[in-house]
Amino acid sequence: MQRHGGLVKLVDQMRDIDNNLATVVNTTQGSYPVVVGRDVVDDLGIELRKTGTGKGGRAFLIADEVMFPKAVQRAQESLERVGYETHVLAIEIGESNKNLETVQVVYDWLADQRAERIDVVIAMGGGVTGDLVGFAAATWLRGVAIVQLPTSLAAMVDSSIGGKTGVNIAKGKNLLGAFHQPKLVLQDVSHLTTLPAREMSAGWAEAIKHGLIFDADLLNTFEQIPDQMKALKGSAPVDAIRRSVAIKGNVVSADEFETGDQRVLLNYGHTVGHAIENVAGYGVYLHGEAVAIGMMVAARISEELGMIDSNFVNRQRKLLENYELPVTARGLDVNRIIDATKSDKKSRGGRIRWVLLEGPGKATTRIDVAEDVVRHSIKSILG
Repeated sequence: MQRHGGLVKLVDQMRDIDNNLATVVNTTQGSYPVVVGRDVVDDLGIELRKTGTGKGGRAFLIADEVMFPKAVQRAQESLERVGYETHVLAIEIGESNKNLETVQVVYDWLADQRAERIDVVIAMGGGVTGDLVGFAAATWLRGVAIVQLPTSLAAMVDSSIGGKTGVNIAKGKNLLGAFHQPKLVLQDVSHLTTLPAREMSAGWAEAIKHGLIFDADLLNTFEQIPDQMKALKGSAPVDAIRRSVAIKGNVVSADEFETGDQRVLLNYGHTVGHAIENVAGYGVYLHGEAVAIGMMVAARISEELGMIDSNFVNRQRKLLENYELPVTARGLDVNRIIDATKSDKKSRGGRIRWVLLEGPGKATTRIDVAEDVVRHSIKSILG
């Protein structure tokens, strides 16, 4: 029996889409797929239709202007091929303007377009874009559907999954926010080839973190083929990204609102990392860079508490350095960093809930870390 060539092509296309499925995240707001592959931006419309999102409505694509026009055009064309009426807003979005003023720009545009609850908002860009546009979607008309289309590695393996949205205020990072789960997360690895090397390194920090806290085999993979990973050559980097994405998705499914003991582990390195971003000034360090330094502090704390030995601390340092990540922060004041950690959202009763290592792929939390241990560990990375 012969099949029509066009039908064969369509069947093959649908099979490829299914093969790109990294995980399905299950939450109280519904389940959603995370698709990871090369050139999957061309499947955005098909994948969105499969979720049933925006049926009868319009798609409002809000993109970091650095993605305009080529990448944005491909996404728009994919949506329009399956019948979505699409509107595009390209604006400059970065850590320095991740604030309510920029959210107001999005609100005004949605108001001008008369966006309704049956419509869908699509965030296209890095982690800041996903956080800010996600927050706007969570609060527009008390919540409209959001699709995350991350274009940076950090956003792919971390912030695009889990429904965390937010903006910064003067007192700290992401202190305004909401849990607003996406209907779809679509990650086109091809977008990464346009990223500056520094941003790619910052993204690898989040993926390496997953290996350190949950998956010793993934950790070994990052150690064994760093050059291939950084060059995005072959299938190994895509497989590693899918694996990292699956780890994040599984944790979110088990602990959606970070009330248990699992999702908080994803914040390994983030307590000091966020403090460094705050003290140094947002934008001085990329998020992944600050997290890498924060992971070194957390490893030092773990060592001082007798949870790991110096060999493992050095192993982590070497791995981060192999991905061109900083492991020290010069010129910052230890007291200001300690003070900034006390605004950490993971604190309980004024006590910081530290995420620490017990070994490769094994993390835990402690709230009994003495301040002198923290101070000594922070000083070790200040030089």
